[in-house]
Amino acid sequence: MDRYPPIADHGLVGDLQCAALVTSHGVVDWFAAPRFDSPSIFAALLDHDRGGYFRLGPDREDVTCKQLYYPDSAVLVTRFMAPDGVGEVIDFMPPNSSRTATDRHQLIRAMRTVRGTVRFDLECRPRFDYGRADHTLDLQSDLAVFQAPGVRAYVQSTIPLERDGEDLKGAVTLGVGEKAAVVLTVCDADGPPPAPITVDGLTQELWESIQFWQRWVRGSNYRGRWTDMVNRSAITLKLLTYAPTGAPVAAATMGLPEQVGGERNWDYRYTWVRDGSLSVRALLDLGFVEEANDFTHWLGDRLRDSAGKDGELLQIMYRVDGEPLLTEEILDHLEGYRGSAPVRLGNAAADQLQLDIYGEAVYALSEGREIAARAGYRGWKAVSRALDWLADNWDRPDEGIWETRGGRNDFTYSRVMCWAAFDRGLRLASDFSRPADTARWTTARDAILEQVMERGWSEKEQAYVQHYGDDAVLDASLLLMPRVGFIAPQAPSWLSTLDAMDRTLVSDSLVYRYDPAASPDGLRGSEGTFSLCTFLYVDALARAGRLGPARYTFEKMHTYANHVGLFAEEIGPSGEQLGNFPQAFTHLSLIMAACTLDEALDRQRD
Repeated sequence: MDRYPPIADHGLVGDLQCAALVTSHGVVDWFAAPRFDSPSIFAALLDHDRGGYFRLGPDREDVTCKQLYYPDSAVLVTRFMAPDGVGEVIDFMPPNSSRTATDRHQLIRAMRTVRGTVRFDLECRPRFDYGRADHTLDLQSDLAVFQAPGVRAYVQSTIPLERDGEDLKGAVTLGVGEKAAVVLTVCDADGPPPAPITVDGLTQELWESIQFWQRWVRGSNYRGRWTDMVNRSAITLKLLTYAPTGAPVAAATMGLPEQVGGERNWDYRYTWVRDGSLSVRALLDLGFVEEANDFTHWLGDRLRDSAGKDGELLQIMYRVDGEPLLTEEILDHLEGYRGSAPVRLGNAAADQLQLDIYGEAVYALSEGREIAARAGYRGWKAVSRALDWLADNWDRPDEGIWETRGGRNDFTYSRVMCWAAFDRGLRLASDFSRPADTARWTTARDAILEQVMERGWSEKEQAYVQHYGDDAVLDASLLLMPRVGFIAPQAPSWLSTLDAMDRTLVSDSLVYRYDPAASPDGLRGSEGTFSLCTFLYVDALARAGRLGPARYTFEKMHTYANHVGLFAEEIGPSGEQLGNFPQAFTHLSLIMAACTLDEALDRQRD
């Protein structure tokens, strides 16, 4: 077992309330339940010795491992090819799309041999609460019970289990056609034991899970050139969405580094207003109106009910249930992925001022007419209140989209999205005849546009730049300018901005967010190229009519996906994936880029 497998060496399984990562060698090294943001049960990905893991597969070195998803599903198949035979472990979590949160979650691990004979070894070594909580093991004839403060985990198996201290181990040799299974059920401390399992019963659950995902993905109206990649991204977004509230998390993990050995190790298991709002357009592009509506309903609740510090109406992120408290702490007992410390729990960026989120929020609420109509009068009043507040506050320095910790600045992207907020708000007021201070909003919108054109433009670089002032720093967030309508996608000033980005931010088609050396962000170290930005670059190139480079960049980016089509946050210098995994922002931008590029290529063909 590799102490720290590559970040990309994982598949994701989940039940729409929590999720687990499984390596291509059959090791569950990350699992938190009952929610995405709950304390971990397995976290060997952050500390091999203290984090805990659940391994199932051959314990020998002469094994070739392969991993794939059952087509158009979230059922993960890990294959082991050994000299004596070929075996498979099938991992899945029965999906629960209920609006009701539950404390009970199951991870099902089914084994079978398809050729020859294969010996499967099992190790189940949970370490509750990020490795901070002790546990006990009660091993009965057909049931093992792990008990820790506030949580209980049951292990049922069709193979013999034995005690290894307070952990479990076991082994079985299966011949061709033979099957076995292990089920981990996590619940609260008083949760009753699960019903007995049978291989036939679990096989039925497997096919029901496959059918759930295949029915769902058939609802997509995407018929373009990259169906497999788009479907996998859509399933990943669905897996990362908390069904009881419709809120997507930024990623399934915490603490994975943007630079191995560095300090840029964040907790991404929360819902960002920005990420979720941009996902609305991606979901609508695919025809998933219900999912888009669920998030905008959650967003509307935040607009109506929340009030941050200094009178702000929105935080940049929340827990999946809308809870705003995200106090950041350091888990200094964990060594971090390959020594990448500190490992952070919670996220202090929740307290930052990022004015762009109002633009993304109103952008989301305005994208689909059905969504806007469902918001109703009460929803409109919340939007109107936010825009009235923004009219007084848009011209303030903030921390910006990238959550820098080097102090506030006059970020161009923040101003652009404030413009988008007023622009979409004015459209909504007109389209639905809603009461609004349209004169004031129009004045603010026009003032922002003039300010950006004058102060956000660098004559030296012939480009729009990261922030106002003397430093002509490029920033890939501005690739969204034409998508939101701030500037025409083929305007001369925009085309020259694309040229400048190509010179300074693009490396072999991969795009950096910005240059930390030129624009200090308050953190040590560097980072990889940002996969979101690469897909935004494709989108901008396609809109600009540069279809050859757009398609080549898009196709080349696919080579950086992992073996099952998943992306982390960043790509490192040697093509390795970095940052939390998988990242929703990357997958939603892949969908956006695919749809834009398909439409442009179709127009060119016509």
